[in-house]
Amino acid sequence: MNSGKRPNILVKQSHMILPPSLGATQLEIGLERNKEADRNYHLGGRSFYFFDFDDNVAFLTTPIILFHKSTAKELKISSSEWAQQQHRIGKEGPFGDYQIRWDDFGSFKCFRDHDETELKRLGLKKQIFLADVGNALGFSDLQWKGPSWSCFYHATFNQRPISVITARGHAPETIAAGIELLVDTAHLPARPNYLSIFPVSHPPTRLSLGDLDLTQSVAELKQSAIRASVEMAIETYGYSPHHRFGMSDDDPKNIQLIFEEMVRLKNQYPEMSFFLIETQRGEFIKHEITTSGLKDTVIEPAENQIRLF
Repeated sequence: MNSGKRPNILVKQSHMILPPSLGATQLEIGLERNKEADRNYHLGGRSFYFFDFDDNVAFLTTPIILFHKSTAKELKISSSEWAQQQHRIGKEGPFGDYQIRWDDFGSFKCFRDHDETELKRLGLKKQIFLADVGNALGFSDLQWKGPSWSCFYHATFNQRPISVITARGHAPETIAAGIELLVDTAHLPARPNYLSIFPVSHPPTRLSLGDLDLTQSVAELKQSAIRASVEMAIETYGYSPHHRFGMSDDDPKNIQLIFEEMVRLKNQYPEMSFFLIETQRGEFIKHEITTSGLKDTVIEPAENQIRLF
């Protein structure tokens, strides 16, 4: 067990609750699979799974756009490049000569919904998130399924309560519609049992999380979304000292602030279990937050994810 203050890392109007929908009960590889009882169900506890989406559940090609400081020429980078380089953009490194634009048509214009006129101008007939999920399904599973896919599938198959907490700025309904494509194409066996969907860059979602001035960072908003989801879990499923909560994310800055929020939650609910799943750089590390420190576990192979918490 680590004694440390932090893990070994680099470092609702807007939420939506949807009823579960029963679907196929077969593994993607075609083998019969039986539903598993929740680990602490017999004690009155439930396991709640919180997921970042991009580069975690799935790899999408949605670009982040940087602008050259002198020429304003656009440069598209991936979300994984953003996660690793964001603190250096405009300062040093490969993107030292570029800048981020925060307006609606700036660096993150592909990570939000557009009205019909804007979609036509972009040559699209549906929201970018739906198009990008659809495009991903044209590639092999190994290319688009993220490091937490097995855990996401397991939680969906067994109808564990799920929260999707993403940096995207789409409406929650758009995120749900994109995931529904995975159900329609039989990549998921059923509609997830949603506890909440928090796209934390979506303006109404930000307001619901208390960011009234729209000034908080994505990482800070994810902290608020995690706390809100824990509170919703207790409200929806009742209080139990045997509840277990886990959040997976790949962004180093987000991971650090998620850890800090889970420490606060552990102090508030010391009898419950809290886990941070770190999925950056191809690693899969489980950090269990305890009252006396951290317990870290490197998970491999990937199929062992399904019983993480």
